[in-house]
Amino acid sequence: MPVLPRELAQDWIARWDRQQEGYLPDREERFTALIDAVEAGAGRADPLVLDLGCGPGSLSARLLDRLPEATVIAIDADPLLLALGGACHDGTPGLRFADLDLCVAGWTSRLGLDRPVDVAVSTTALHWLPEADLRALFAELAQVMRPGGLFLNGDHMDAGDVTPALAKLEHAIHDRATRRRFKEGPPEDWRQWWDAVAADPVLSGLRHERERRVAGAAHHGSESGELSTHVSALHDAGFAEVGTLWQNGDNRLLAAVRP
Repeated sequence: MPVLPRELAQDWIARWDRQQEGYLPDREERFTALIDAVEAGAGRADPLVLDLGCGPGSLSARLLDRLPEATVIAIDADPLLLALGGACHDGTPGLRFADLDLCVAGWTSRLGLDRPVDVAVSTTALHWLPEADLRALFAELAQVMRPGGLFLNGDHMDAGDVTPALAKLEHAIHDRATRRRFKEGPPEDWRQWWDAVAADPVLSGLRHERERRVAGAAHHGSESGELSTHVSALHDAGFAEVGTLWQNGDNRLLAAVRP
Protein backbone atom coordinates (compact mmCIF):
# COMPACT_ATOMS: atom_id res chain seq x y z
CA MET A 1 0.00 0.00 0.00
CA PRO A 2 1.55 3.35 -1.00
CA VAL A 3 2.49 5.86 1.68
CA LEU A 4 0.63 9.14 1.27
CA PRO A 5 1.79 12.59 2.44
CA ARG A 6 0.31 13.38 5.84
CA GLU A 7 -1.05 16.80 4.81
CA LEU A 8 -2.79 15.31 1.78
CA ALA A 9 -4.41 12.65 3.98
CA GLN A 10 -5.48 15.24 6.55
CA ASP A 11 -7.14 17.34 3.84
CA TRP A 12 -9.04 14.38 2.38
CA ILE A 13 -10.19 13.17 5.81
CA ALA A 14 -11.41 16.66 6.73
CA ARG A 15 -13.34 16.65 3.47
CA TRP A 16 -14.65 13.15 4.27
CA ASP A 17 -15.89 14.35 7.66
CA ARG A 18 -17.70 17.28 6.06
CA GLN A 19 -19.53 15.11 3.53
CA GLN A 20 -20.49 12.65 6.27
CA GLU A 21 -22.02 15.53 8.26
CA GLY A 22 -24.30 16.13 5.28
CA TYR A 23 -26.01 12.87 6.22
CA LEU A 24 -25.50 13.32 9.97
CA PRO A 25 -25.90 16.90 11.14
CA ASP A 26 -25.37 15.68 14.72
CA ARG A 27 -22.41 13.42 13.87
CA GLU A 28 -20.12 14.92 16.50
CA GLU A 29 -22.82 14.59 19.17
CA ARG A 30 -23.13 10.90 18.34
CA PHE A 31 -19.36 10.48 18.49
CA THR A 32 -19.38 12.15 21.91
CA ALA A 33 -22.18 9.93 23.22
CA LEU A 34 -20.45 6.80 21.92
CA ILE A 35 -17.12 7.72 23.50
CA ASP A 36 -18.89 8.65 26.75
CA ALA A 37 -20.29 5.11 26.76
CA VAL A 38 -16.83 3.61 26.15
CA GLU A 39 -15.36 5.67 28.96
CA ALA A 40 -18.16 4.75 31.35
CA GLY A 41 -18.61 1.13 30.34
CA ALA A 42 -15.19 -0.26 29.41
CA GLY A 43 -14.32 -1.03 33.02
CA ARG A 44 -10.69 0.08 32.68
CA ALA A 45 -8.65 3.07 31.53
CA ASP A 46 -6.79 1.03 28.91
CA PRO A 47 -9.51 -0.93 27.07
CA LEU A 48 -8.90 -2.98 23.96
CA VAL A 49 -11.31 -1.58 21.37
CA LEU A 50 -12.22 -2.81 17.89
CA ASP A 51 -13.49 -0.19 15.42
CA LEU A 52 -15.51 -2.12 12.84
CA GLY A 53 -15.69 -0.54 9.38
CA CYS A 54 -13.42 2.27 10.53
CA GLY A 55 -13.05 4.13 7.20
CA PRO A 56 -10.22 6.68 7.56
CA GLY A 57 -10.26 6.39 11.37
CA SER A 58 -12.42 9.37 12.33
CA LEU A 59 -13.96 7.59 15.33
CA SER A 60 -10.74 5.83 16.36
CA ALA A 61 -8.81 9.10 16.51
CA ARG A 62 -11.49 10.82 18.59
CA LEU A 63 -11.67 7.87 20.95
CA LEU A 64 -7.91 7.94 21.58
CA ASP A 65 -8.03 11.70 22.16
CA ARG A 66 -10.32 10.97 25.12
CA LEU A 67 -8.80 7.64 26.22
CA PRO A 68 -5.08 7.85 25.38
CA GLU A 69 -4.30 4.61 27.24
CA ALA A 70 -6.67 2.58 25.06
CA THR A 71 -5.59 0.23 22.29
CA VAL A 72 -7.73 0.60 19.17
CA ILE A 73 -7.64 -1.80 16.23
CA ALA A 74 -9.34 -0.05 13.32
CA ILE A 75 -10.67 -2.56 10.78
CA ASP A 76 -11.75 -1.97 7.19
CA ALA A 77 -11.35 -3.48 3.73
CA ASP A 78 -11.19 -0.24 1.74
CA PRO A 79 -7.53 0.30 0.75
CA LEU A 80 -7.96 3.98 -0.04
CA LEU A 81 -9.64 4.91 3.26
CA LEU A 82 -7.12 2.80 5.18
CA ALA A 83 -4.23 4.54 3.41
CA LEU A 84 -5.68 7.95 4.29
CA GLY A 85 -6.14 6.93 7.91
CA GLY A 86 -2.70 5.38 8.15
CA ALA A 87 -0.99 8.46 6.73
CA CYS A 88 -2.98 10.94 8.81
CA HIS A 89 -2.63 9.07 12.10
CA ASP A 90 0.81 7.52 11.60
CA GLY A 91 2.57 7.32 14.94
CA THR A 92 -0.58 7.72 17.04
CA PRO A 93 0.05 5.65 20.19
CA GLY A 94 -2.39 2.80 20.63
CA LEU A 95 -3.81 2.87 17.10
CA ARG A 96 -3.39 0.08 14.56
CA PHE A 97 -5.19 -0.27 11.22
CA ALA A 98 -6.11 -3.76 9.99
CA ASP A 99 -6.97 -4.49 6.35
CA LEU A 100 -9.64 -7.17 6.77
CA ASP A 101 -13.03 -7.97 5.27
CA LEU A 102 -15.56 -8.32 8.08
CA CYS A 103 -17.68 -10.54 5.83
CA VAL A 104 -14.98 -13.19 5.55
CA ALA A 105 -15.17 -15.78 8.33
CA GLY A 106 -12.14 -15.91 10.62
CA TRP A 107 -11.36 -12.18 10.56
CA THR A 108 -10.93 -12.11 14.34
CA SER A 109 -8.21 -14.78 14.20
CA ARG A 110 -6.11 -12.48 12.00
CA LEU A 111 -6.12 -9.59 14.47
CA GLY A 112 -3.34 -11.01 16.67
CA LEU A 113 -5.30 -10.41 19.87
CA ASP A 114 -3.46 -11.06 23.12
CA ARG A 115 -6.48 -10.57 25.39
CA PRO A 116 -10.27 -10.44 25.12
CA VAL A 117 -11.87 -7.38 23.59
CA ASP A 118 -13.41 -4.91 26.06
CA VAL A 119 -15.40 -2.82 23.59
CA ALA A 120 -16.35 -3.02 19.91
CA VAL A 121 -17.58 0.11 18.17
CA SER A 122 -18.86 1.06 14.75
CA THR A 123 -20.38 4.12 13.15
CA THR A 124 -22.24 4.46 9.85
CA ALA A 125 -20.80 1.22 8.52
CA LEU A 126 -22.63 -2.00 9.40
CA HIS A 127 -25.90 -1.11 7.66
CA TRP A 128 -24.11 -1.89 4.39
CA LEU A 129 -23.91 -5.59 5.28
CA PRO A 130 -26.54 -8.11 4.18
CA GLU A 131 -28.33 -9.73 7.12
CA ALA A 132 -26.53 -13.07 6.81
CA ASP A 133 -23.12 -11.35 6.94
CA LEU A 134 -24.22 -9.13 9.84
CA ARG A 135 -25.31 -12.16 11.85
CA ALA A 136 -22.05 -13.99 11.14
CA LEU A 137 -20.06 -10.91 12.14
CA PHE A 138 -21.87 -10.55 15.48
CA ALA A 139 -21.51 -14.26 16.23
CA GLU A 140 -17.75 -14.15 15.60
CA LEU A 141 -17.34 -10.89 17.50
CA ALA A 142 -19.05 -12.31 20.59
CA GLN A 143 -16.45 -15.08 20.79
CA VAL A 144 -13.53 -12.67 21.31
CA MET A 145 -15.21 -10.27 23.76
CA ARG A 146 -14.82 -10.53 27.51
CA PRO A 147 -17.84 -11.15 29.75
CA GLY A 148 -19.46 -7.78 30.30
CA GLY A 149 -17.91 -6.46 27.09
CA LEU A 150 -19.75 -3.68 25.30
CA PHE A 151 -20.79 -3.30 21.66
CA LEU A 152 -21.73 0.19 20.44
CA ASN A 153 -23.09 0.91 16.96
CA GLY A 154 -24.02 4.41 15.80
CA ASP A 155 -26.05 4.39 12.60
CA HIS A 156 -29.35 5.21 10.93
CA MET A 157 -31.65 2.32 11.83
CA ASP A 158 -35.22 2.25 10.61
CA ALA A 159 -38.06 1.09 12.88
CA GLY A 160 -40.77 1.18 10.22
CA ASP A 161 -41.36 -2.56 10.27
CA VAL A 162 -42.31 -2.42 13.97
CA THR A 163 -43.50 1.13 14.68
CA PRO A 164 -44.33 2.75 11.33
CA ALA A 165 -45.91 5.94 12.72
CA LEU A 166 -42.98 6.60 15.03
CA ALA A 167 -40.52 5.80 12.26
CA LYS A 168 -42.16 8.43 10.08
CA LEU A 169 -41.68 10.98 12.87
CA GLU A 170 -38.06 9.90 13.33
CA HIS A 171 -37.31 10.57 9.67
CA ALA A 172 -39.09 13.94 9.88
CA ILE A 173 -36.96 14.97 12.86
CA HIS A 174 -33.79 14.04 10.99
CA ASP A 175 -34.87 15.91 7.85
CA ARG A 176 -35.66 19.06 9.82
CA ALA A 177 -32.36 18.93 11.68
CA THR A 178 -30.51 18.61 8.37
CA ARG A 179 -32.30 21.62 6.89
CA ARG A 180 -31.55 23.73 9.96
CA ARG A 181 -27.86 22.81 9.88
CA PHE A 182 -27.40 23.33 6.14
CA LYS A 183 -29.58 26.32 5.30
CA GLU A 184 -27.58 27.03 2.15
CA GLY A 185 -27.54 23.40 1.07
CA PRO A 186 -25.60 20.37 2.34
CA PRO A 187 -21.89 19.83 1.58
CA GLU A 188 -20.77 17.50 -1.17
CA ASP A 189 -22.34 14.08 -0.98
CA TRP A 190 -20.74 10.63 -0.89
CA ARG A 191 -20.71 10.27 -4.67
CA GLN A 192 -19.19 13.70 -5.20
CA TRP A 193 -16.44 12.92 -2.69
CA TRP A 194 -15.51 9.73 -4.51
CA ASP A 195 -15.63 11.51 -7.88
CA ALA A 196 -13.17 14.06 -6.50
CA VAL A 197 -10.92 11.24 -5.28
CA ALA A 198 -10.98 9.76 -8.78
CA ALA A 199 -9.69 13.05 -10.15
CA ASP A 200 -6.67 13.16 -7.82
CA PRO A 201 -3.68 11.51 -9.57
CA VAL A 202 -1.92 10.82 -6.27
CA LEU A 203 -4.77 8.54 -5.25
CA SER A 204 -5.23 6.78 -8.59
CA GLY A 205 -3.43 3.57 -7.64
CA LEU A 206 -5.44 3.19 -4.45
CA ARG A 207 -8.65 3.97 -6.29
CA HIS A 208 -7.96 1.22 -8.84
CA GLU A 209 -7.17 -1.24 -6.06
CA ARG A 210 -10.44 -0.33 -4.37
CA GLU A 211 -12.37 -0.88 -7.60
CA ARG A 212 -10.65 -4.24 -8.07
CA ARG A 213 -11.68 -5.37 -4.60
CA VAL A 214 -15.25 -4.16 -4.96
CA ALA A 215 -15.57 -5.97 -8.29
CA GLY A 216 -14.26 -9.18 -6.75
CA ALA A 217 -16.34 -9.08 -3.57
CA ALA A 218 -18.70 -11.99 -3.12
CA HIS A 219 -21.20 -10.31 -0.81
CA HIS A 220 -24.82 -10.88 -1.71
CA GLY A 221 -28.09 -9.53 -0.33
CA SER A 222 -29.63 -6.22 0.55
CA GLU A 223 -28.42 -3.82 3.23
CA SER A 224 -29.43 -4.30 6.88
CA GLY A 225 -30.98 -0.95 7.69
CA GLU A 226 -33.73 -2.06 10.06
CA LEU A 227 -33.32 -1.70 13.82
CA SER A 228 -35.13 -5.00 14.42
CA THR A 229 -32.59 -6.87 12.29
CA HIS A 230 -29.66 -5.57 14.34
CA VAL A 231 -31.39 -6.25 17.67
CA SER A 232 -32.37 -9.78 16.66
CA ALA A 233 -28.89 -10.57 15.30
CA LEU A 234 -27.22 -9.36 18.50
CA HIS A 235 -29.53 -11.43 20.71
CA ASP A 236 -28.96 -14.50 18.54
CA ALA A 237 -25.19 -13.98 18.79
CA GLY A 238 -25.46 -14.21 22.56
CA PHE A 239 -25.51 -10.57 23.62
CA ALA A 240 -27.74 -10.25 26.67
CA GLU A 241 -28.98 -6.67 26.89
CA VAL A 242 -29.63 -4.70 23.70
CA GLY A 243 -31.01 -1.18 23.65
CA THR A 244 -30.68 2.41 22.45
CA LEU A 245 -28.39 4.66 24.52
CA TRP A 246 -28.77 7.84 22.44
CA GLN A 247 -31.09 8.85 19.63
CA ASN A 248 -32.01 11.79 17.43
CA GLY A 249 -34.64 10.86 14.89
CA ASP A 250 -33.63 7.60 13.24
CA ASN A 251 -29.98 8.26 14.12
CA ARG A 252 -29.24 5.91 17.01
CA LEU A 253 -26.51 4.59 19.24
CA LEU A 254 -27.39 0.94 19.76
CA ALA A 255 -25.65 -0.84 22.64
CA ALA A 256 -25.33 -4.50 23.56
CA VAL A 257 -23.65 -6.26 26.49
CA ARG A 258 -21.80 -9.57 26.30
CA PRO A 259 -22.90 -11.79 29.22
